[in-house]
Amino acid sequence: MKQSIPTYDLSSITKHGILIERIEKRTFSAEGNLFDKGIHRDSHYIFTFMESGRARMMVDFKIIEAKDASIFFLLPGQVHEGILMDDVSGWFIAVKADLLPDTVRTVFEESLVDIQPVSIDENWMNKLNTCAGMLQMSYTEEMMETREGFLVVQSFMNAFTGMYALIFLEEYSPEISSESRAVQLARKFRVLIRKEFKTLKSPSGYADLLNISRGYLSEVIREVTGRSAQYWIHQEVLIEAKRLLSFTQLTVKEIAYELGYSDHTYFSRLFSKAEGFPPSEFRDKNRKKY
Repeated sequence: MKQSIPTYDLSSITKHGILIERIEKRTFSAEGNLFDKGIHRDSHYIFTFMESGRARMMVDFKIIEAKDASIFFLLPGQVHEGILMDDVSGWFIAVKADLLPDTVRTVFEESLVDIQPVSIDENWMNKLNTCAGMLQMSYTEEMMETREGFLVVQSFMNAFTGMYALIFLEEYSPEISSESRAVQLARKFRVLIRKEFKTLKSPSGYADLLNISRGYLSEVIREVTGRSAQYWIHQEVLIEAKRLLSFTQLTVKEIAYELGYSDHTYFSRLFSKAEGFPPSEFRDKNRKKY
């Protein structure tokens, strides 16, 4: 058990911030280079497009499974571990967040629901296959050395990830169909929490960043999500606390400080109230699993 959760960066693999690999009938093994890192985070996005086969992963304590023609992605910072790859064919693409267009990142980062793998039809499979193939063929050192070549590669990346965004928008249309200010505000609030939860613990701080009153923020968040603004702040704190409790050797006191609490007893009470048992008990239970 380590003092921190390993975080992998593309800079150790590629200087251009993009990794693309074709997967052919891959079965999980210790020798594989995509799913053998153990429990870790990545500082980049991961897009997996499966044509066939079955894959299973743990992502922030939830088991997700994809099979046959399907797509799924991982956000930077999510703690995950590969569990199974069974006769998988398709594509694996990793890319630094700053190389993705804002419109694509908005779809993934501002979602109000937990994203699961999405099955795709033959039409989408053909489009994704064609685009991924073009991206792989274009992604050469010669192309990346010129501005024009880089723009070509980025265009294929934008097209590939843009299709991902379209598929997820279609799948989760009930959640994103409304273009009301309330829904837009709720998404912006969730994005801010992911960035600021260690330093901002009160809805008032987020209301200030959004240039609205605390009362209006609280009203909108409850209307859109059915939960209070404070609930979502605590949820972000709790998921990071669970990651650190399960996958590091940091003490509960050290974890409290890492999460921005000067009073570790307050943090322990908050955790116990939300989860039904103290942080130390959660650690004991989950270390047996992982």
